Amino acid sequence: MPAKKWLDNQVRIDPIKKQTVAVIGYGIQGRAQASNMKDSGLDVVVGLRKGGKTWKQAENEGHKVMEVSDAAKAGDIIHILIPDMEQADTYKKEIAKHVTEGKALSFSHAAAVHWKWIMPPKNVDVIMVAPKGPGQRVRELYQEGFGTPSLVAVYQDYTGTALDRSLALAKAIGSTRPGVLQTTFKEEVETDWFGEQVDLCGGAHALMMNAFETLVEAGYQPEVAYFECLHELKLIVDLVQKYGITGMYNRVSETARYGGLTRGPRIVDKDAKAKMKGVLNEIQSGTFAEEWVSMYKKEGKNSFSRYMKDIENHQLEKVGKDMRKMMWPNEPEV
Repeated sequence: MPAKKWLDNQVRIDPIKKQTVAVIGYGIQGRAQASNMKDSGLDVVVGLRKGGKTWKQAENEGHKVMEVSDAAKAGDIIHILIPDMEQADTYKKEIAKHVTEGKALSFSHAAAVHWKWIMPPKNVDVIMVAPKGPGQRVRELYQEGFGTPSLVAVYQDYTGTALDRSLALAKAIGSTRPGVLQTTFKEEVETDWFGEQVDLCGGAHALMMNAFETLVEAGYQPEVAYFECLHELKLIVDLVQKYGITGMYNRVSETARYGGLTRGPRIVDKDAKAKMKGVLNEIQSGTFAEEWVSMYKKEGKNSFSRYMKDIENHQLEKVGKDMRKMMWPNEPEV
């Protein structure tokens, strides 16, 4: 059954026009969403830690900035946009006491609520607006008069207006212009994590590295292997995003089309799909969530170090630094 969809002319911003939206966090998504909401005429306050590096930035960009606790107290809708692993602690210490009857707790990712890291009271709305794009693009497309599609969901509807509130927030950040789709907190977090792990991040990086190694080990020049196995991937992904998989194949050479159609399924085959199902089972069962929380509590941001060092020291990355200087000479490495 197709997901329910709303477009711009089907959604009103009125349900939250007289409400204060407290955006907690001013990172990549917080900055974009708070700015779009303000430009759409909403009463927005930004909640940050006093003296944090983004406090002055948010003020300079025209926002009313408060400490997190004060922003939560002022907000009718408390929109939490800090990293997943920080949400529970910040909620407990600074937000929970201000989550009073009739307010809405809002998120752009469902993990904290779905896995019960945060347990909202029963007398508030719990909603989600999840833009399907990075914050910078959310802002850019809004300023261009368009927007980034979003998913909306209602976890708890105390006031009877939870869906209207989530749709109004989506309209305020520009998402109803291309369209908004309805989901659930469970579906959003499980599909989001699955896509990141097996396809968008994990699967893509493993595929590129293994392809590169295969060519180099066969005696081909690393620089040429970099072009073929990493650099040109963006060109293909851009075609897929714009025209779909069929459209991509209709726009590449006949040799690429035949080779891809006949050899691709031999690489990502039934064994690979079975492993994907294993990863999905770990997500659905909560095994991955428990592992991630345990690792973060023990090591914090150092949780990534051992894995990142292996990638940073890989020949693909070392060759890539020089190759990228050819194409983007003024772009700093991060």
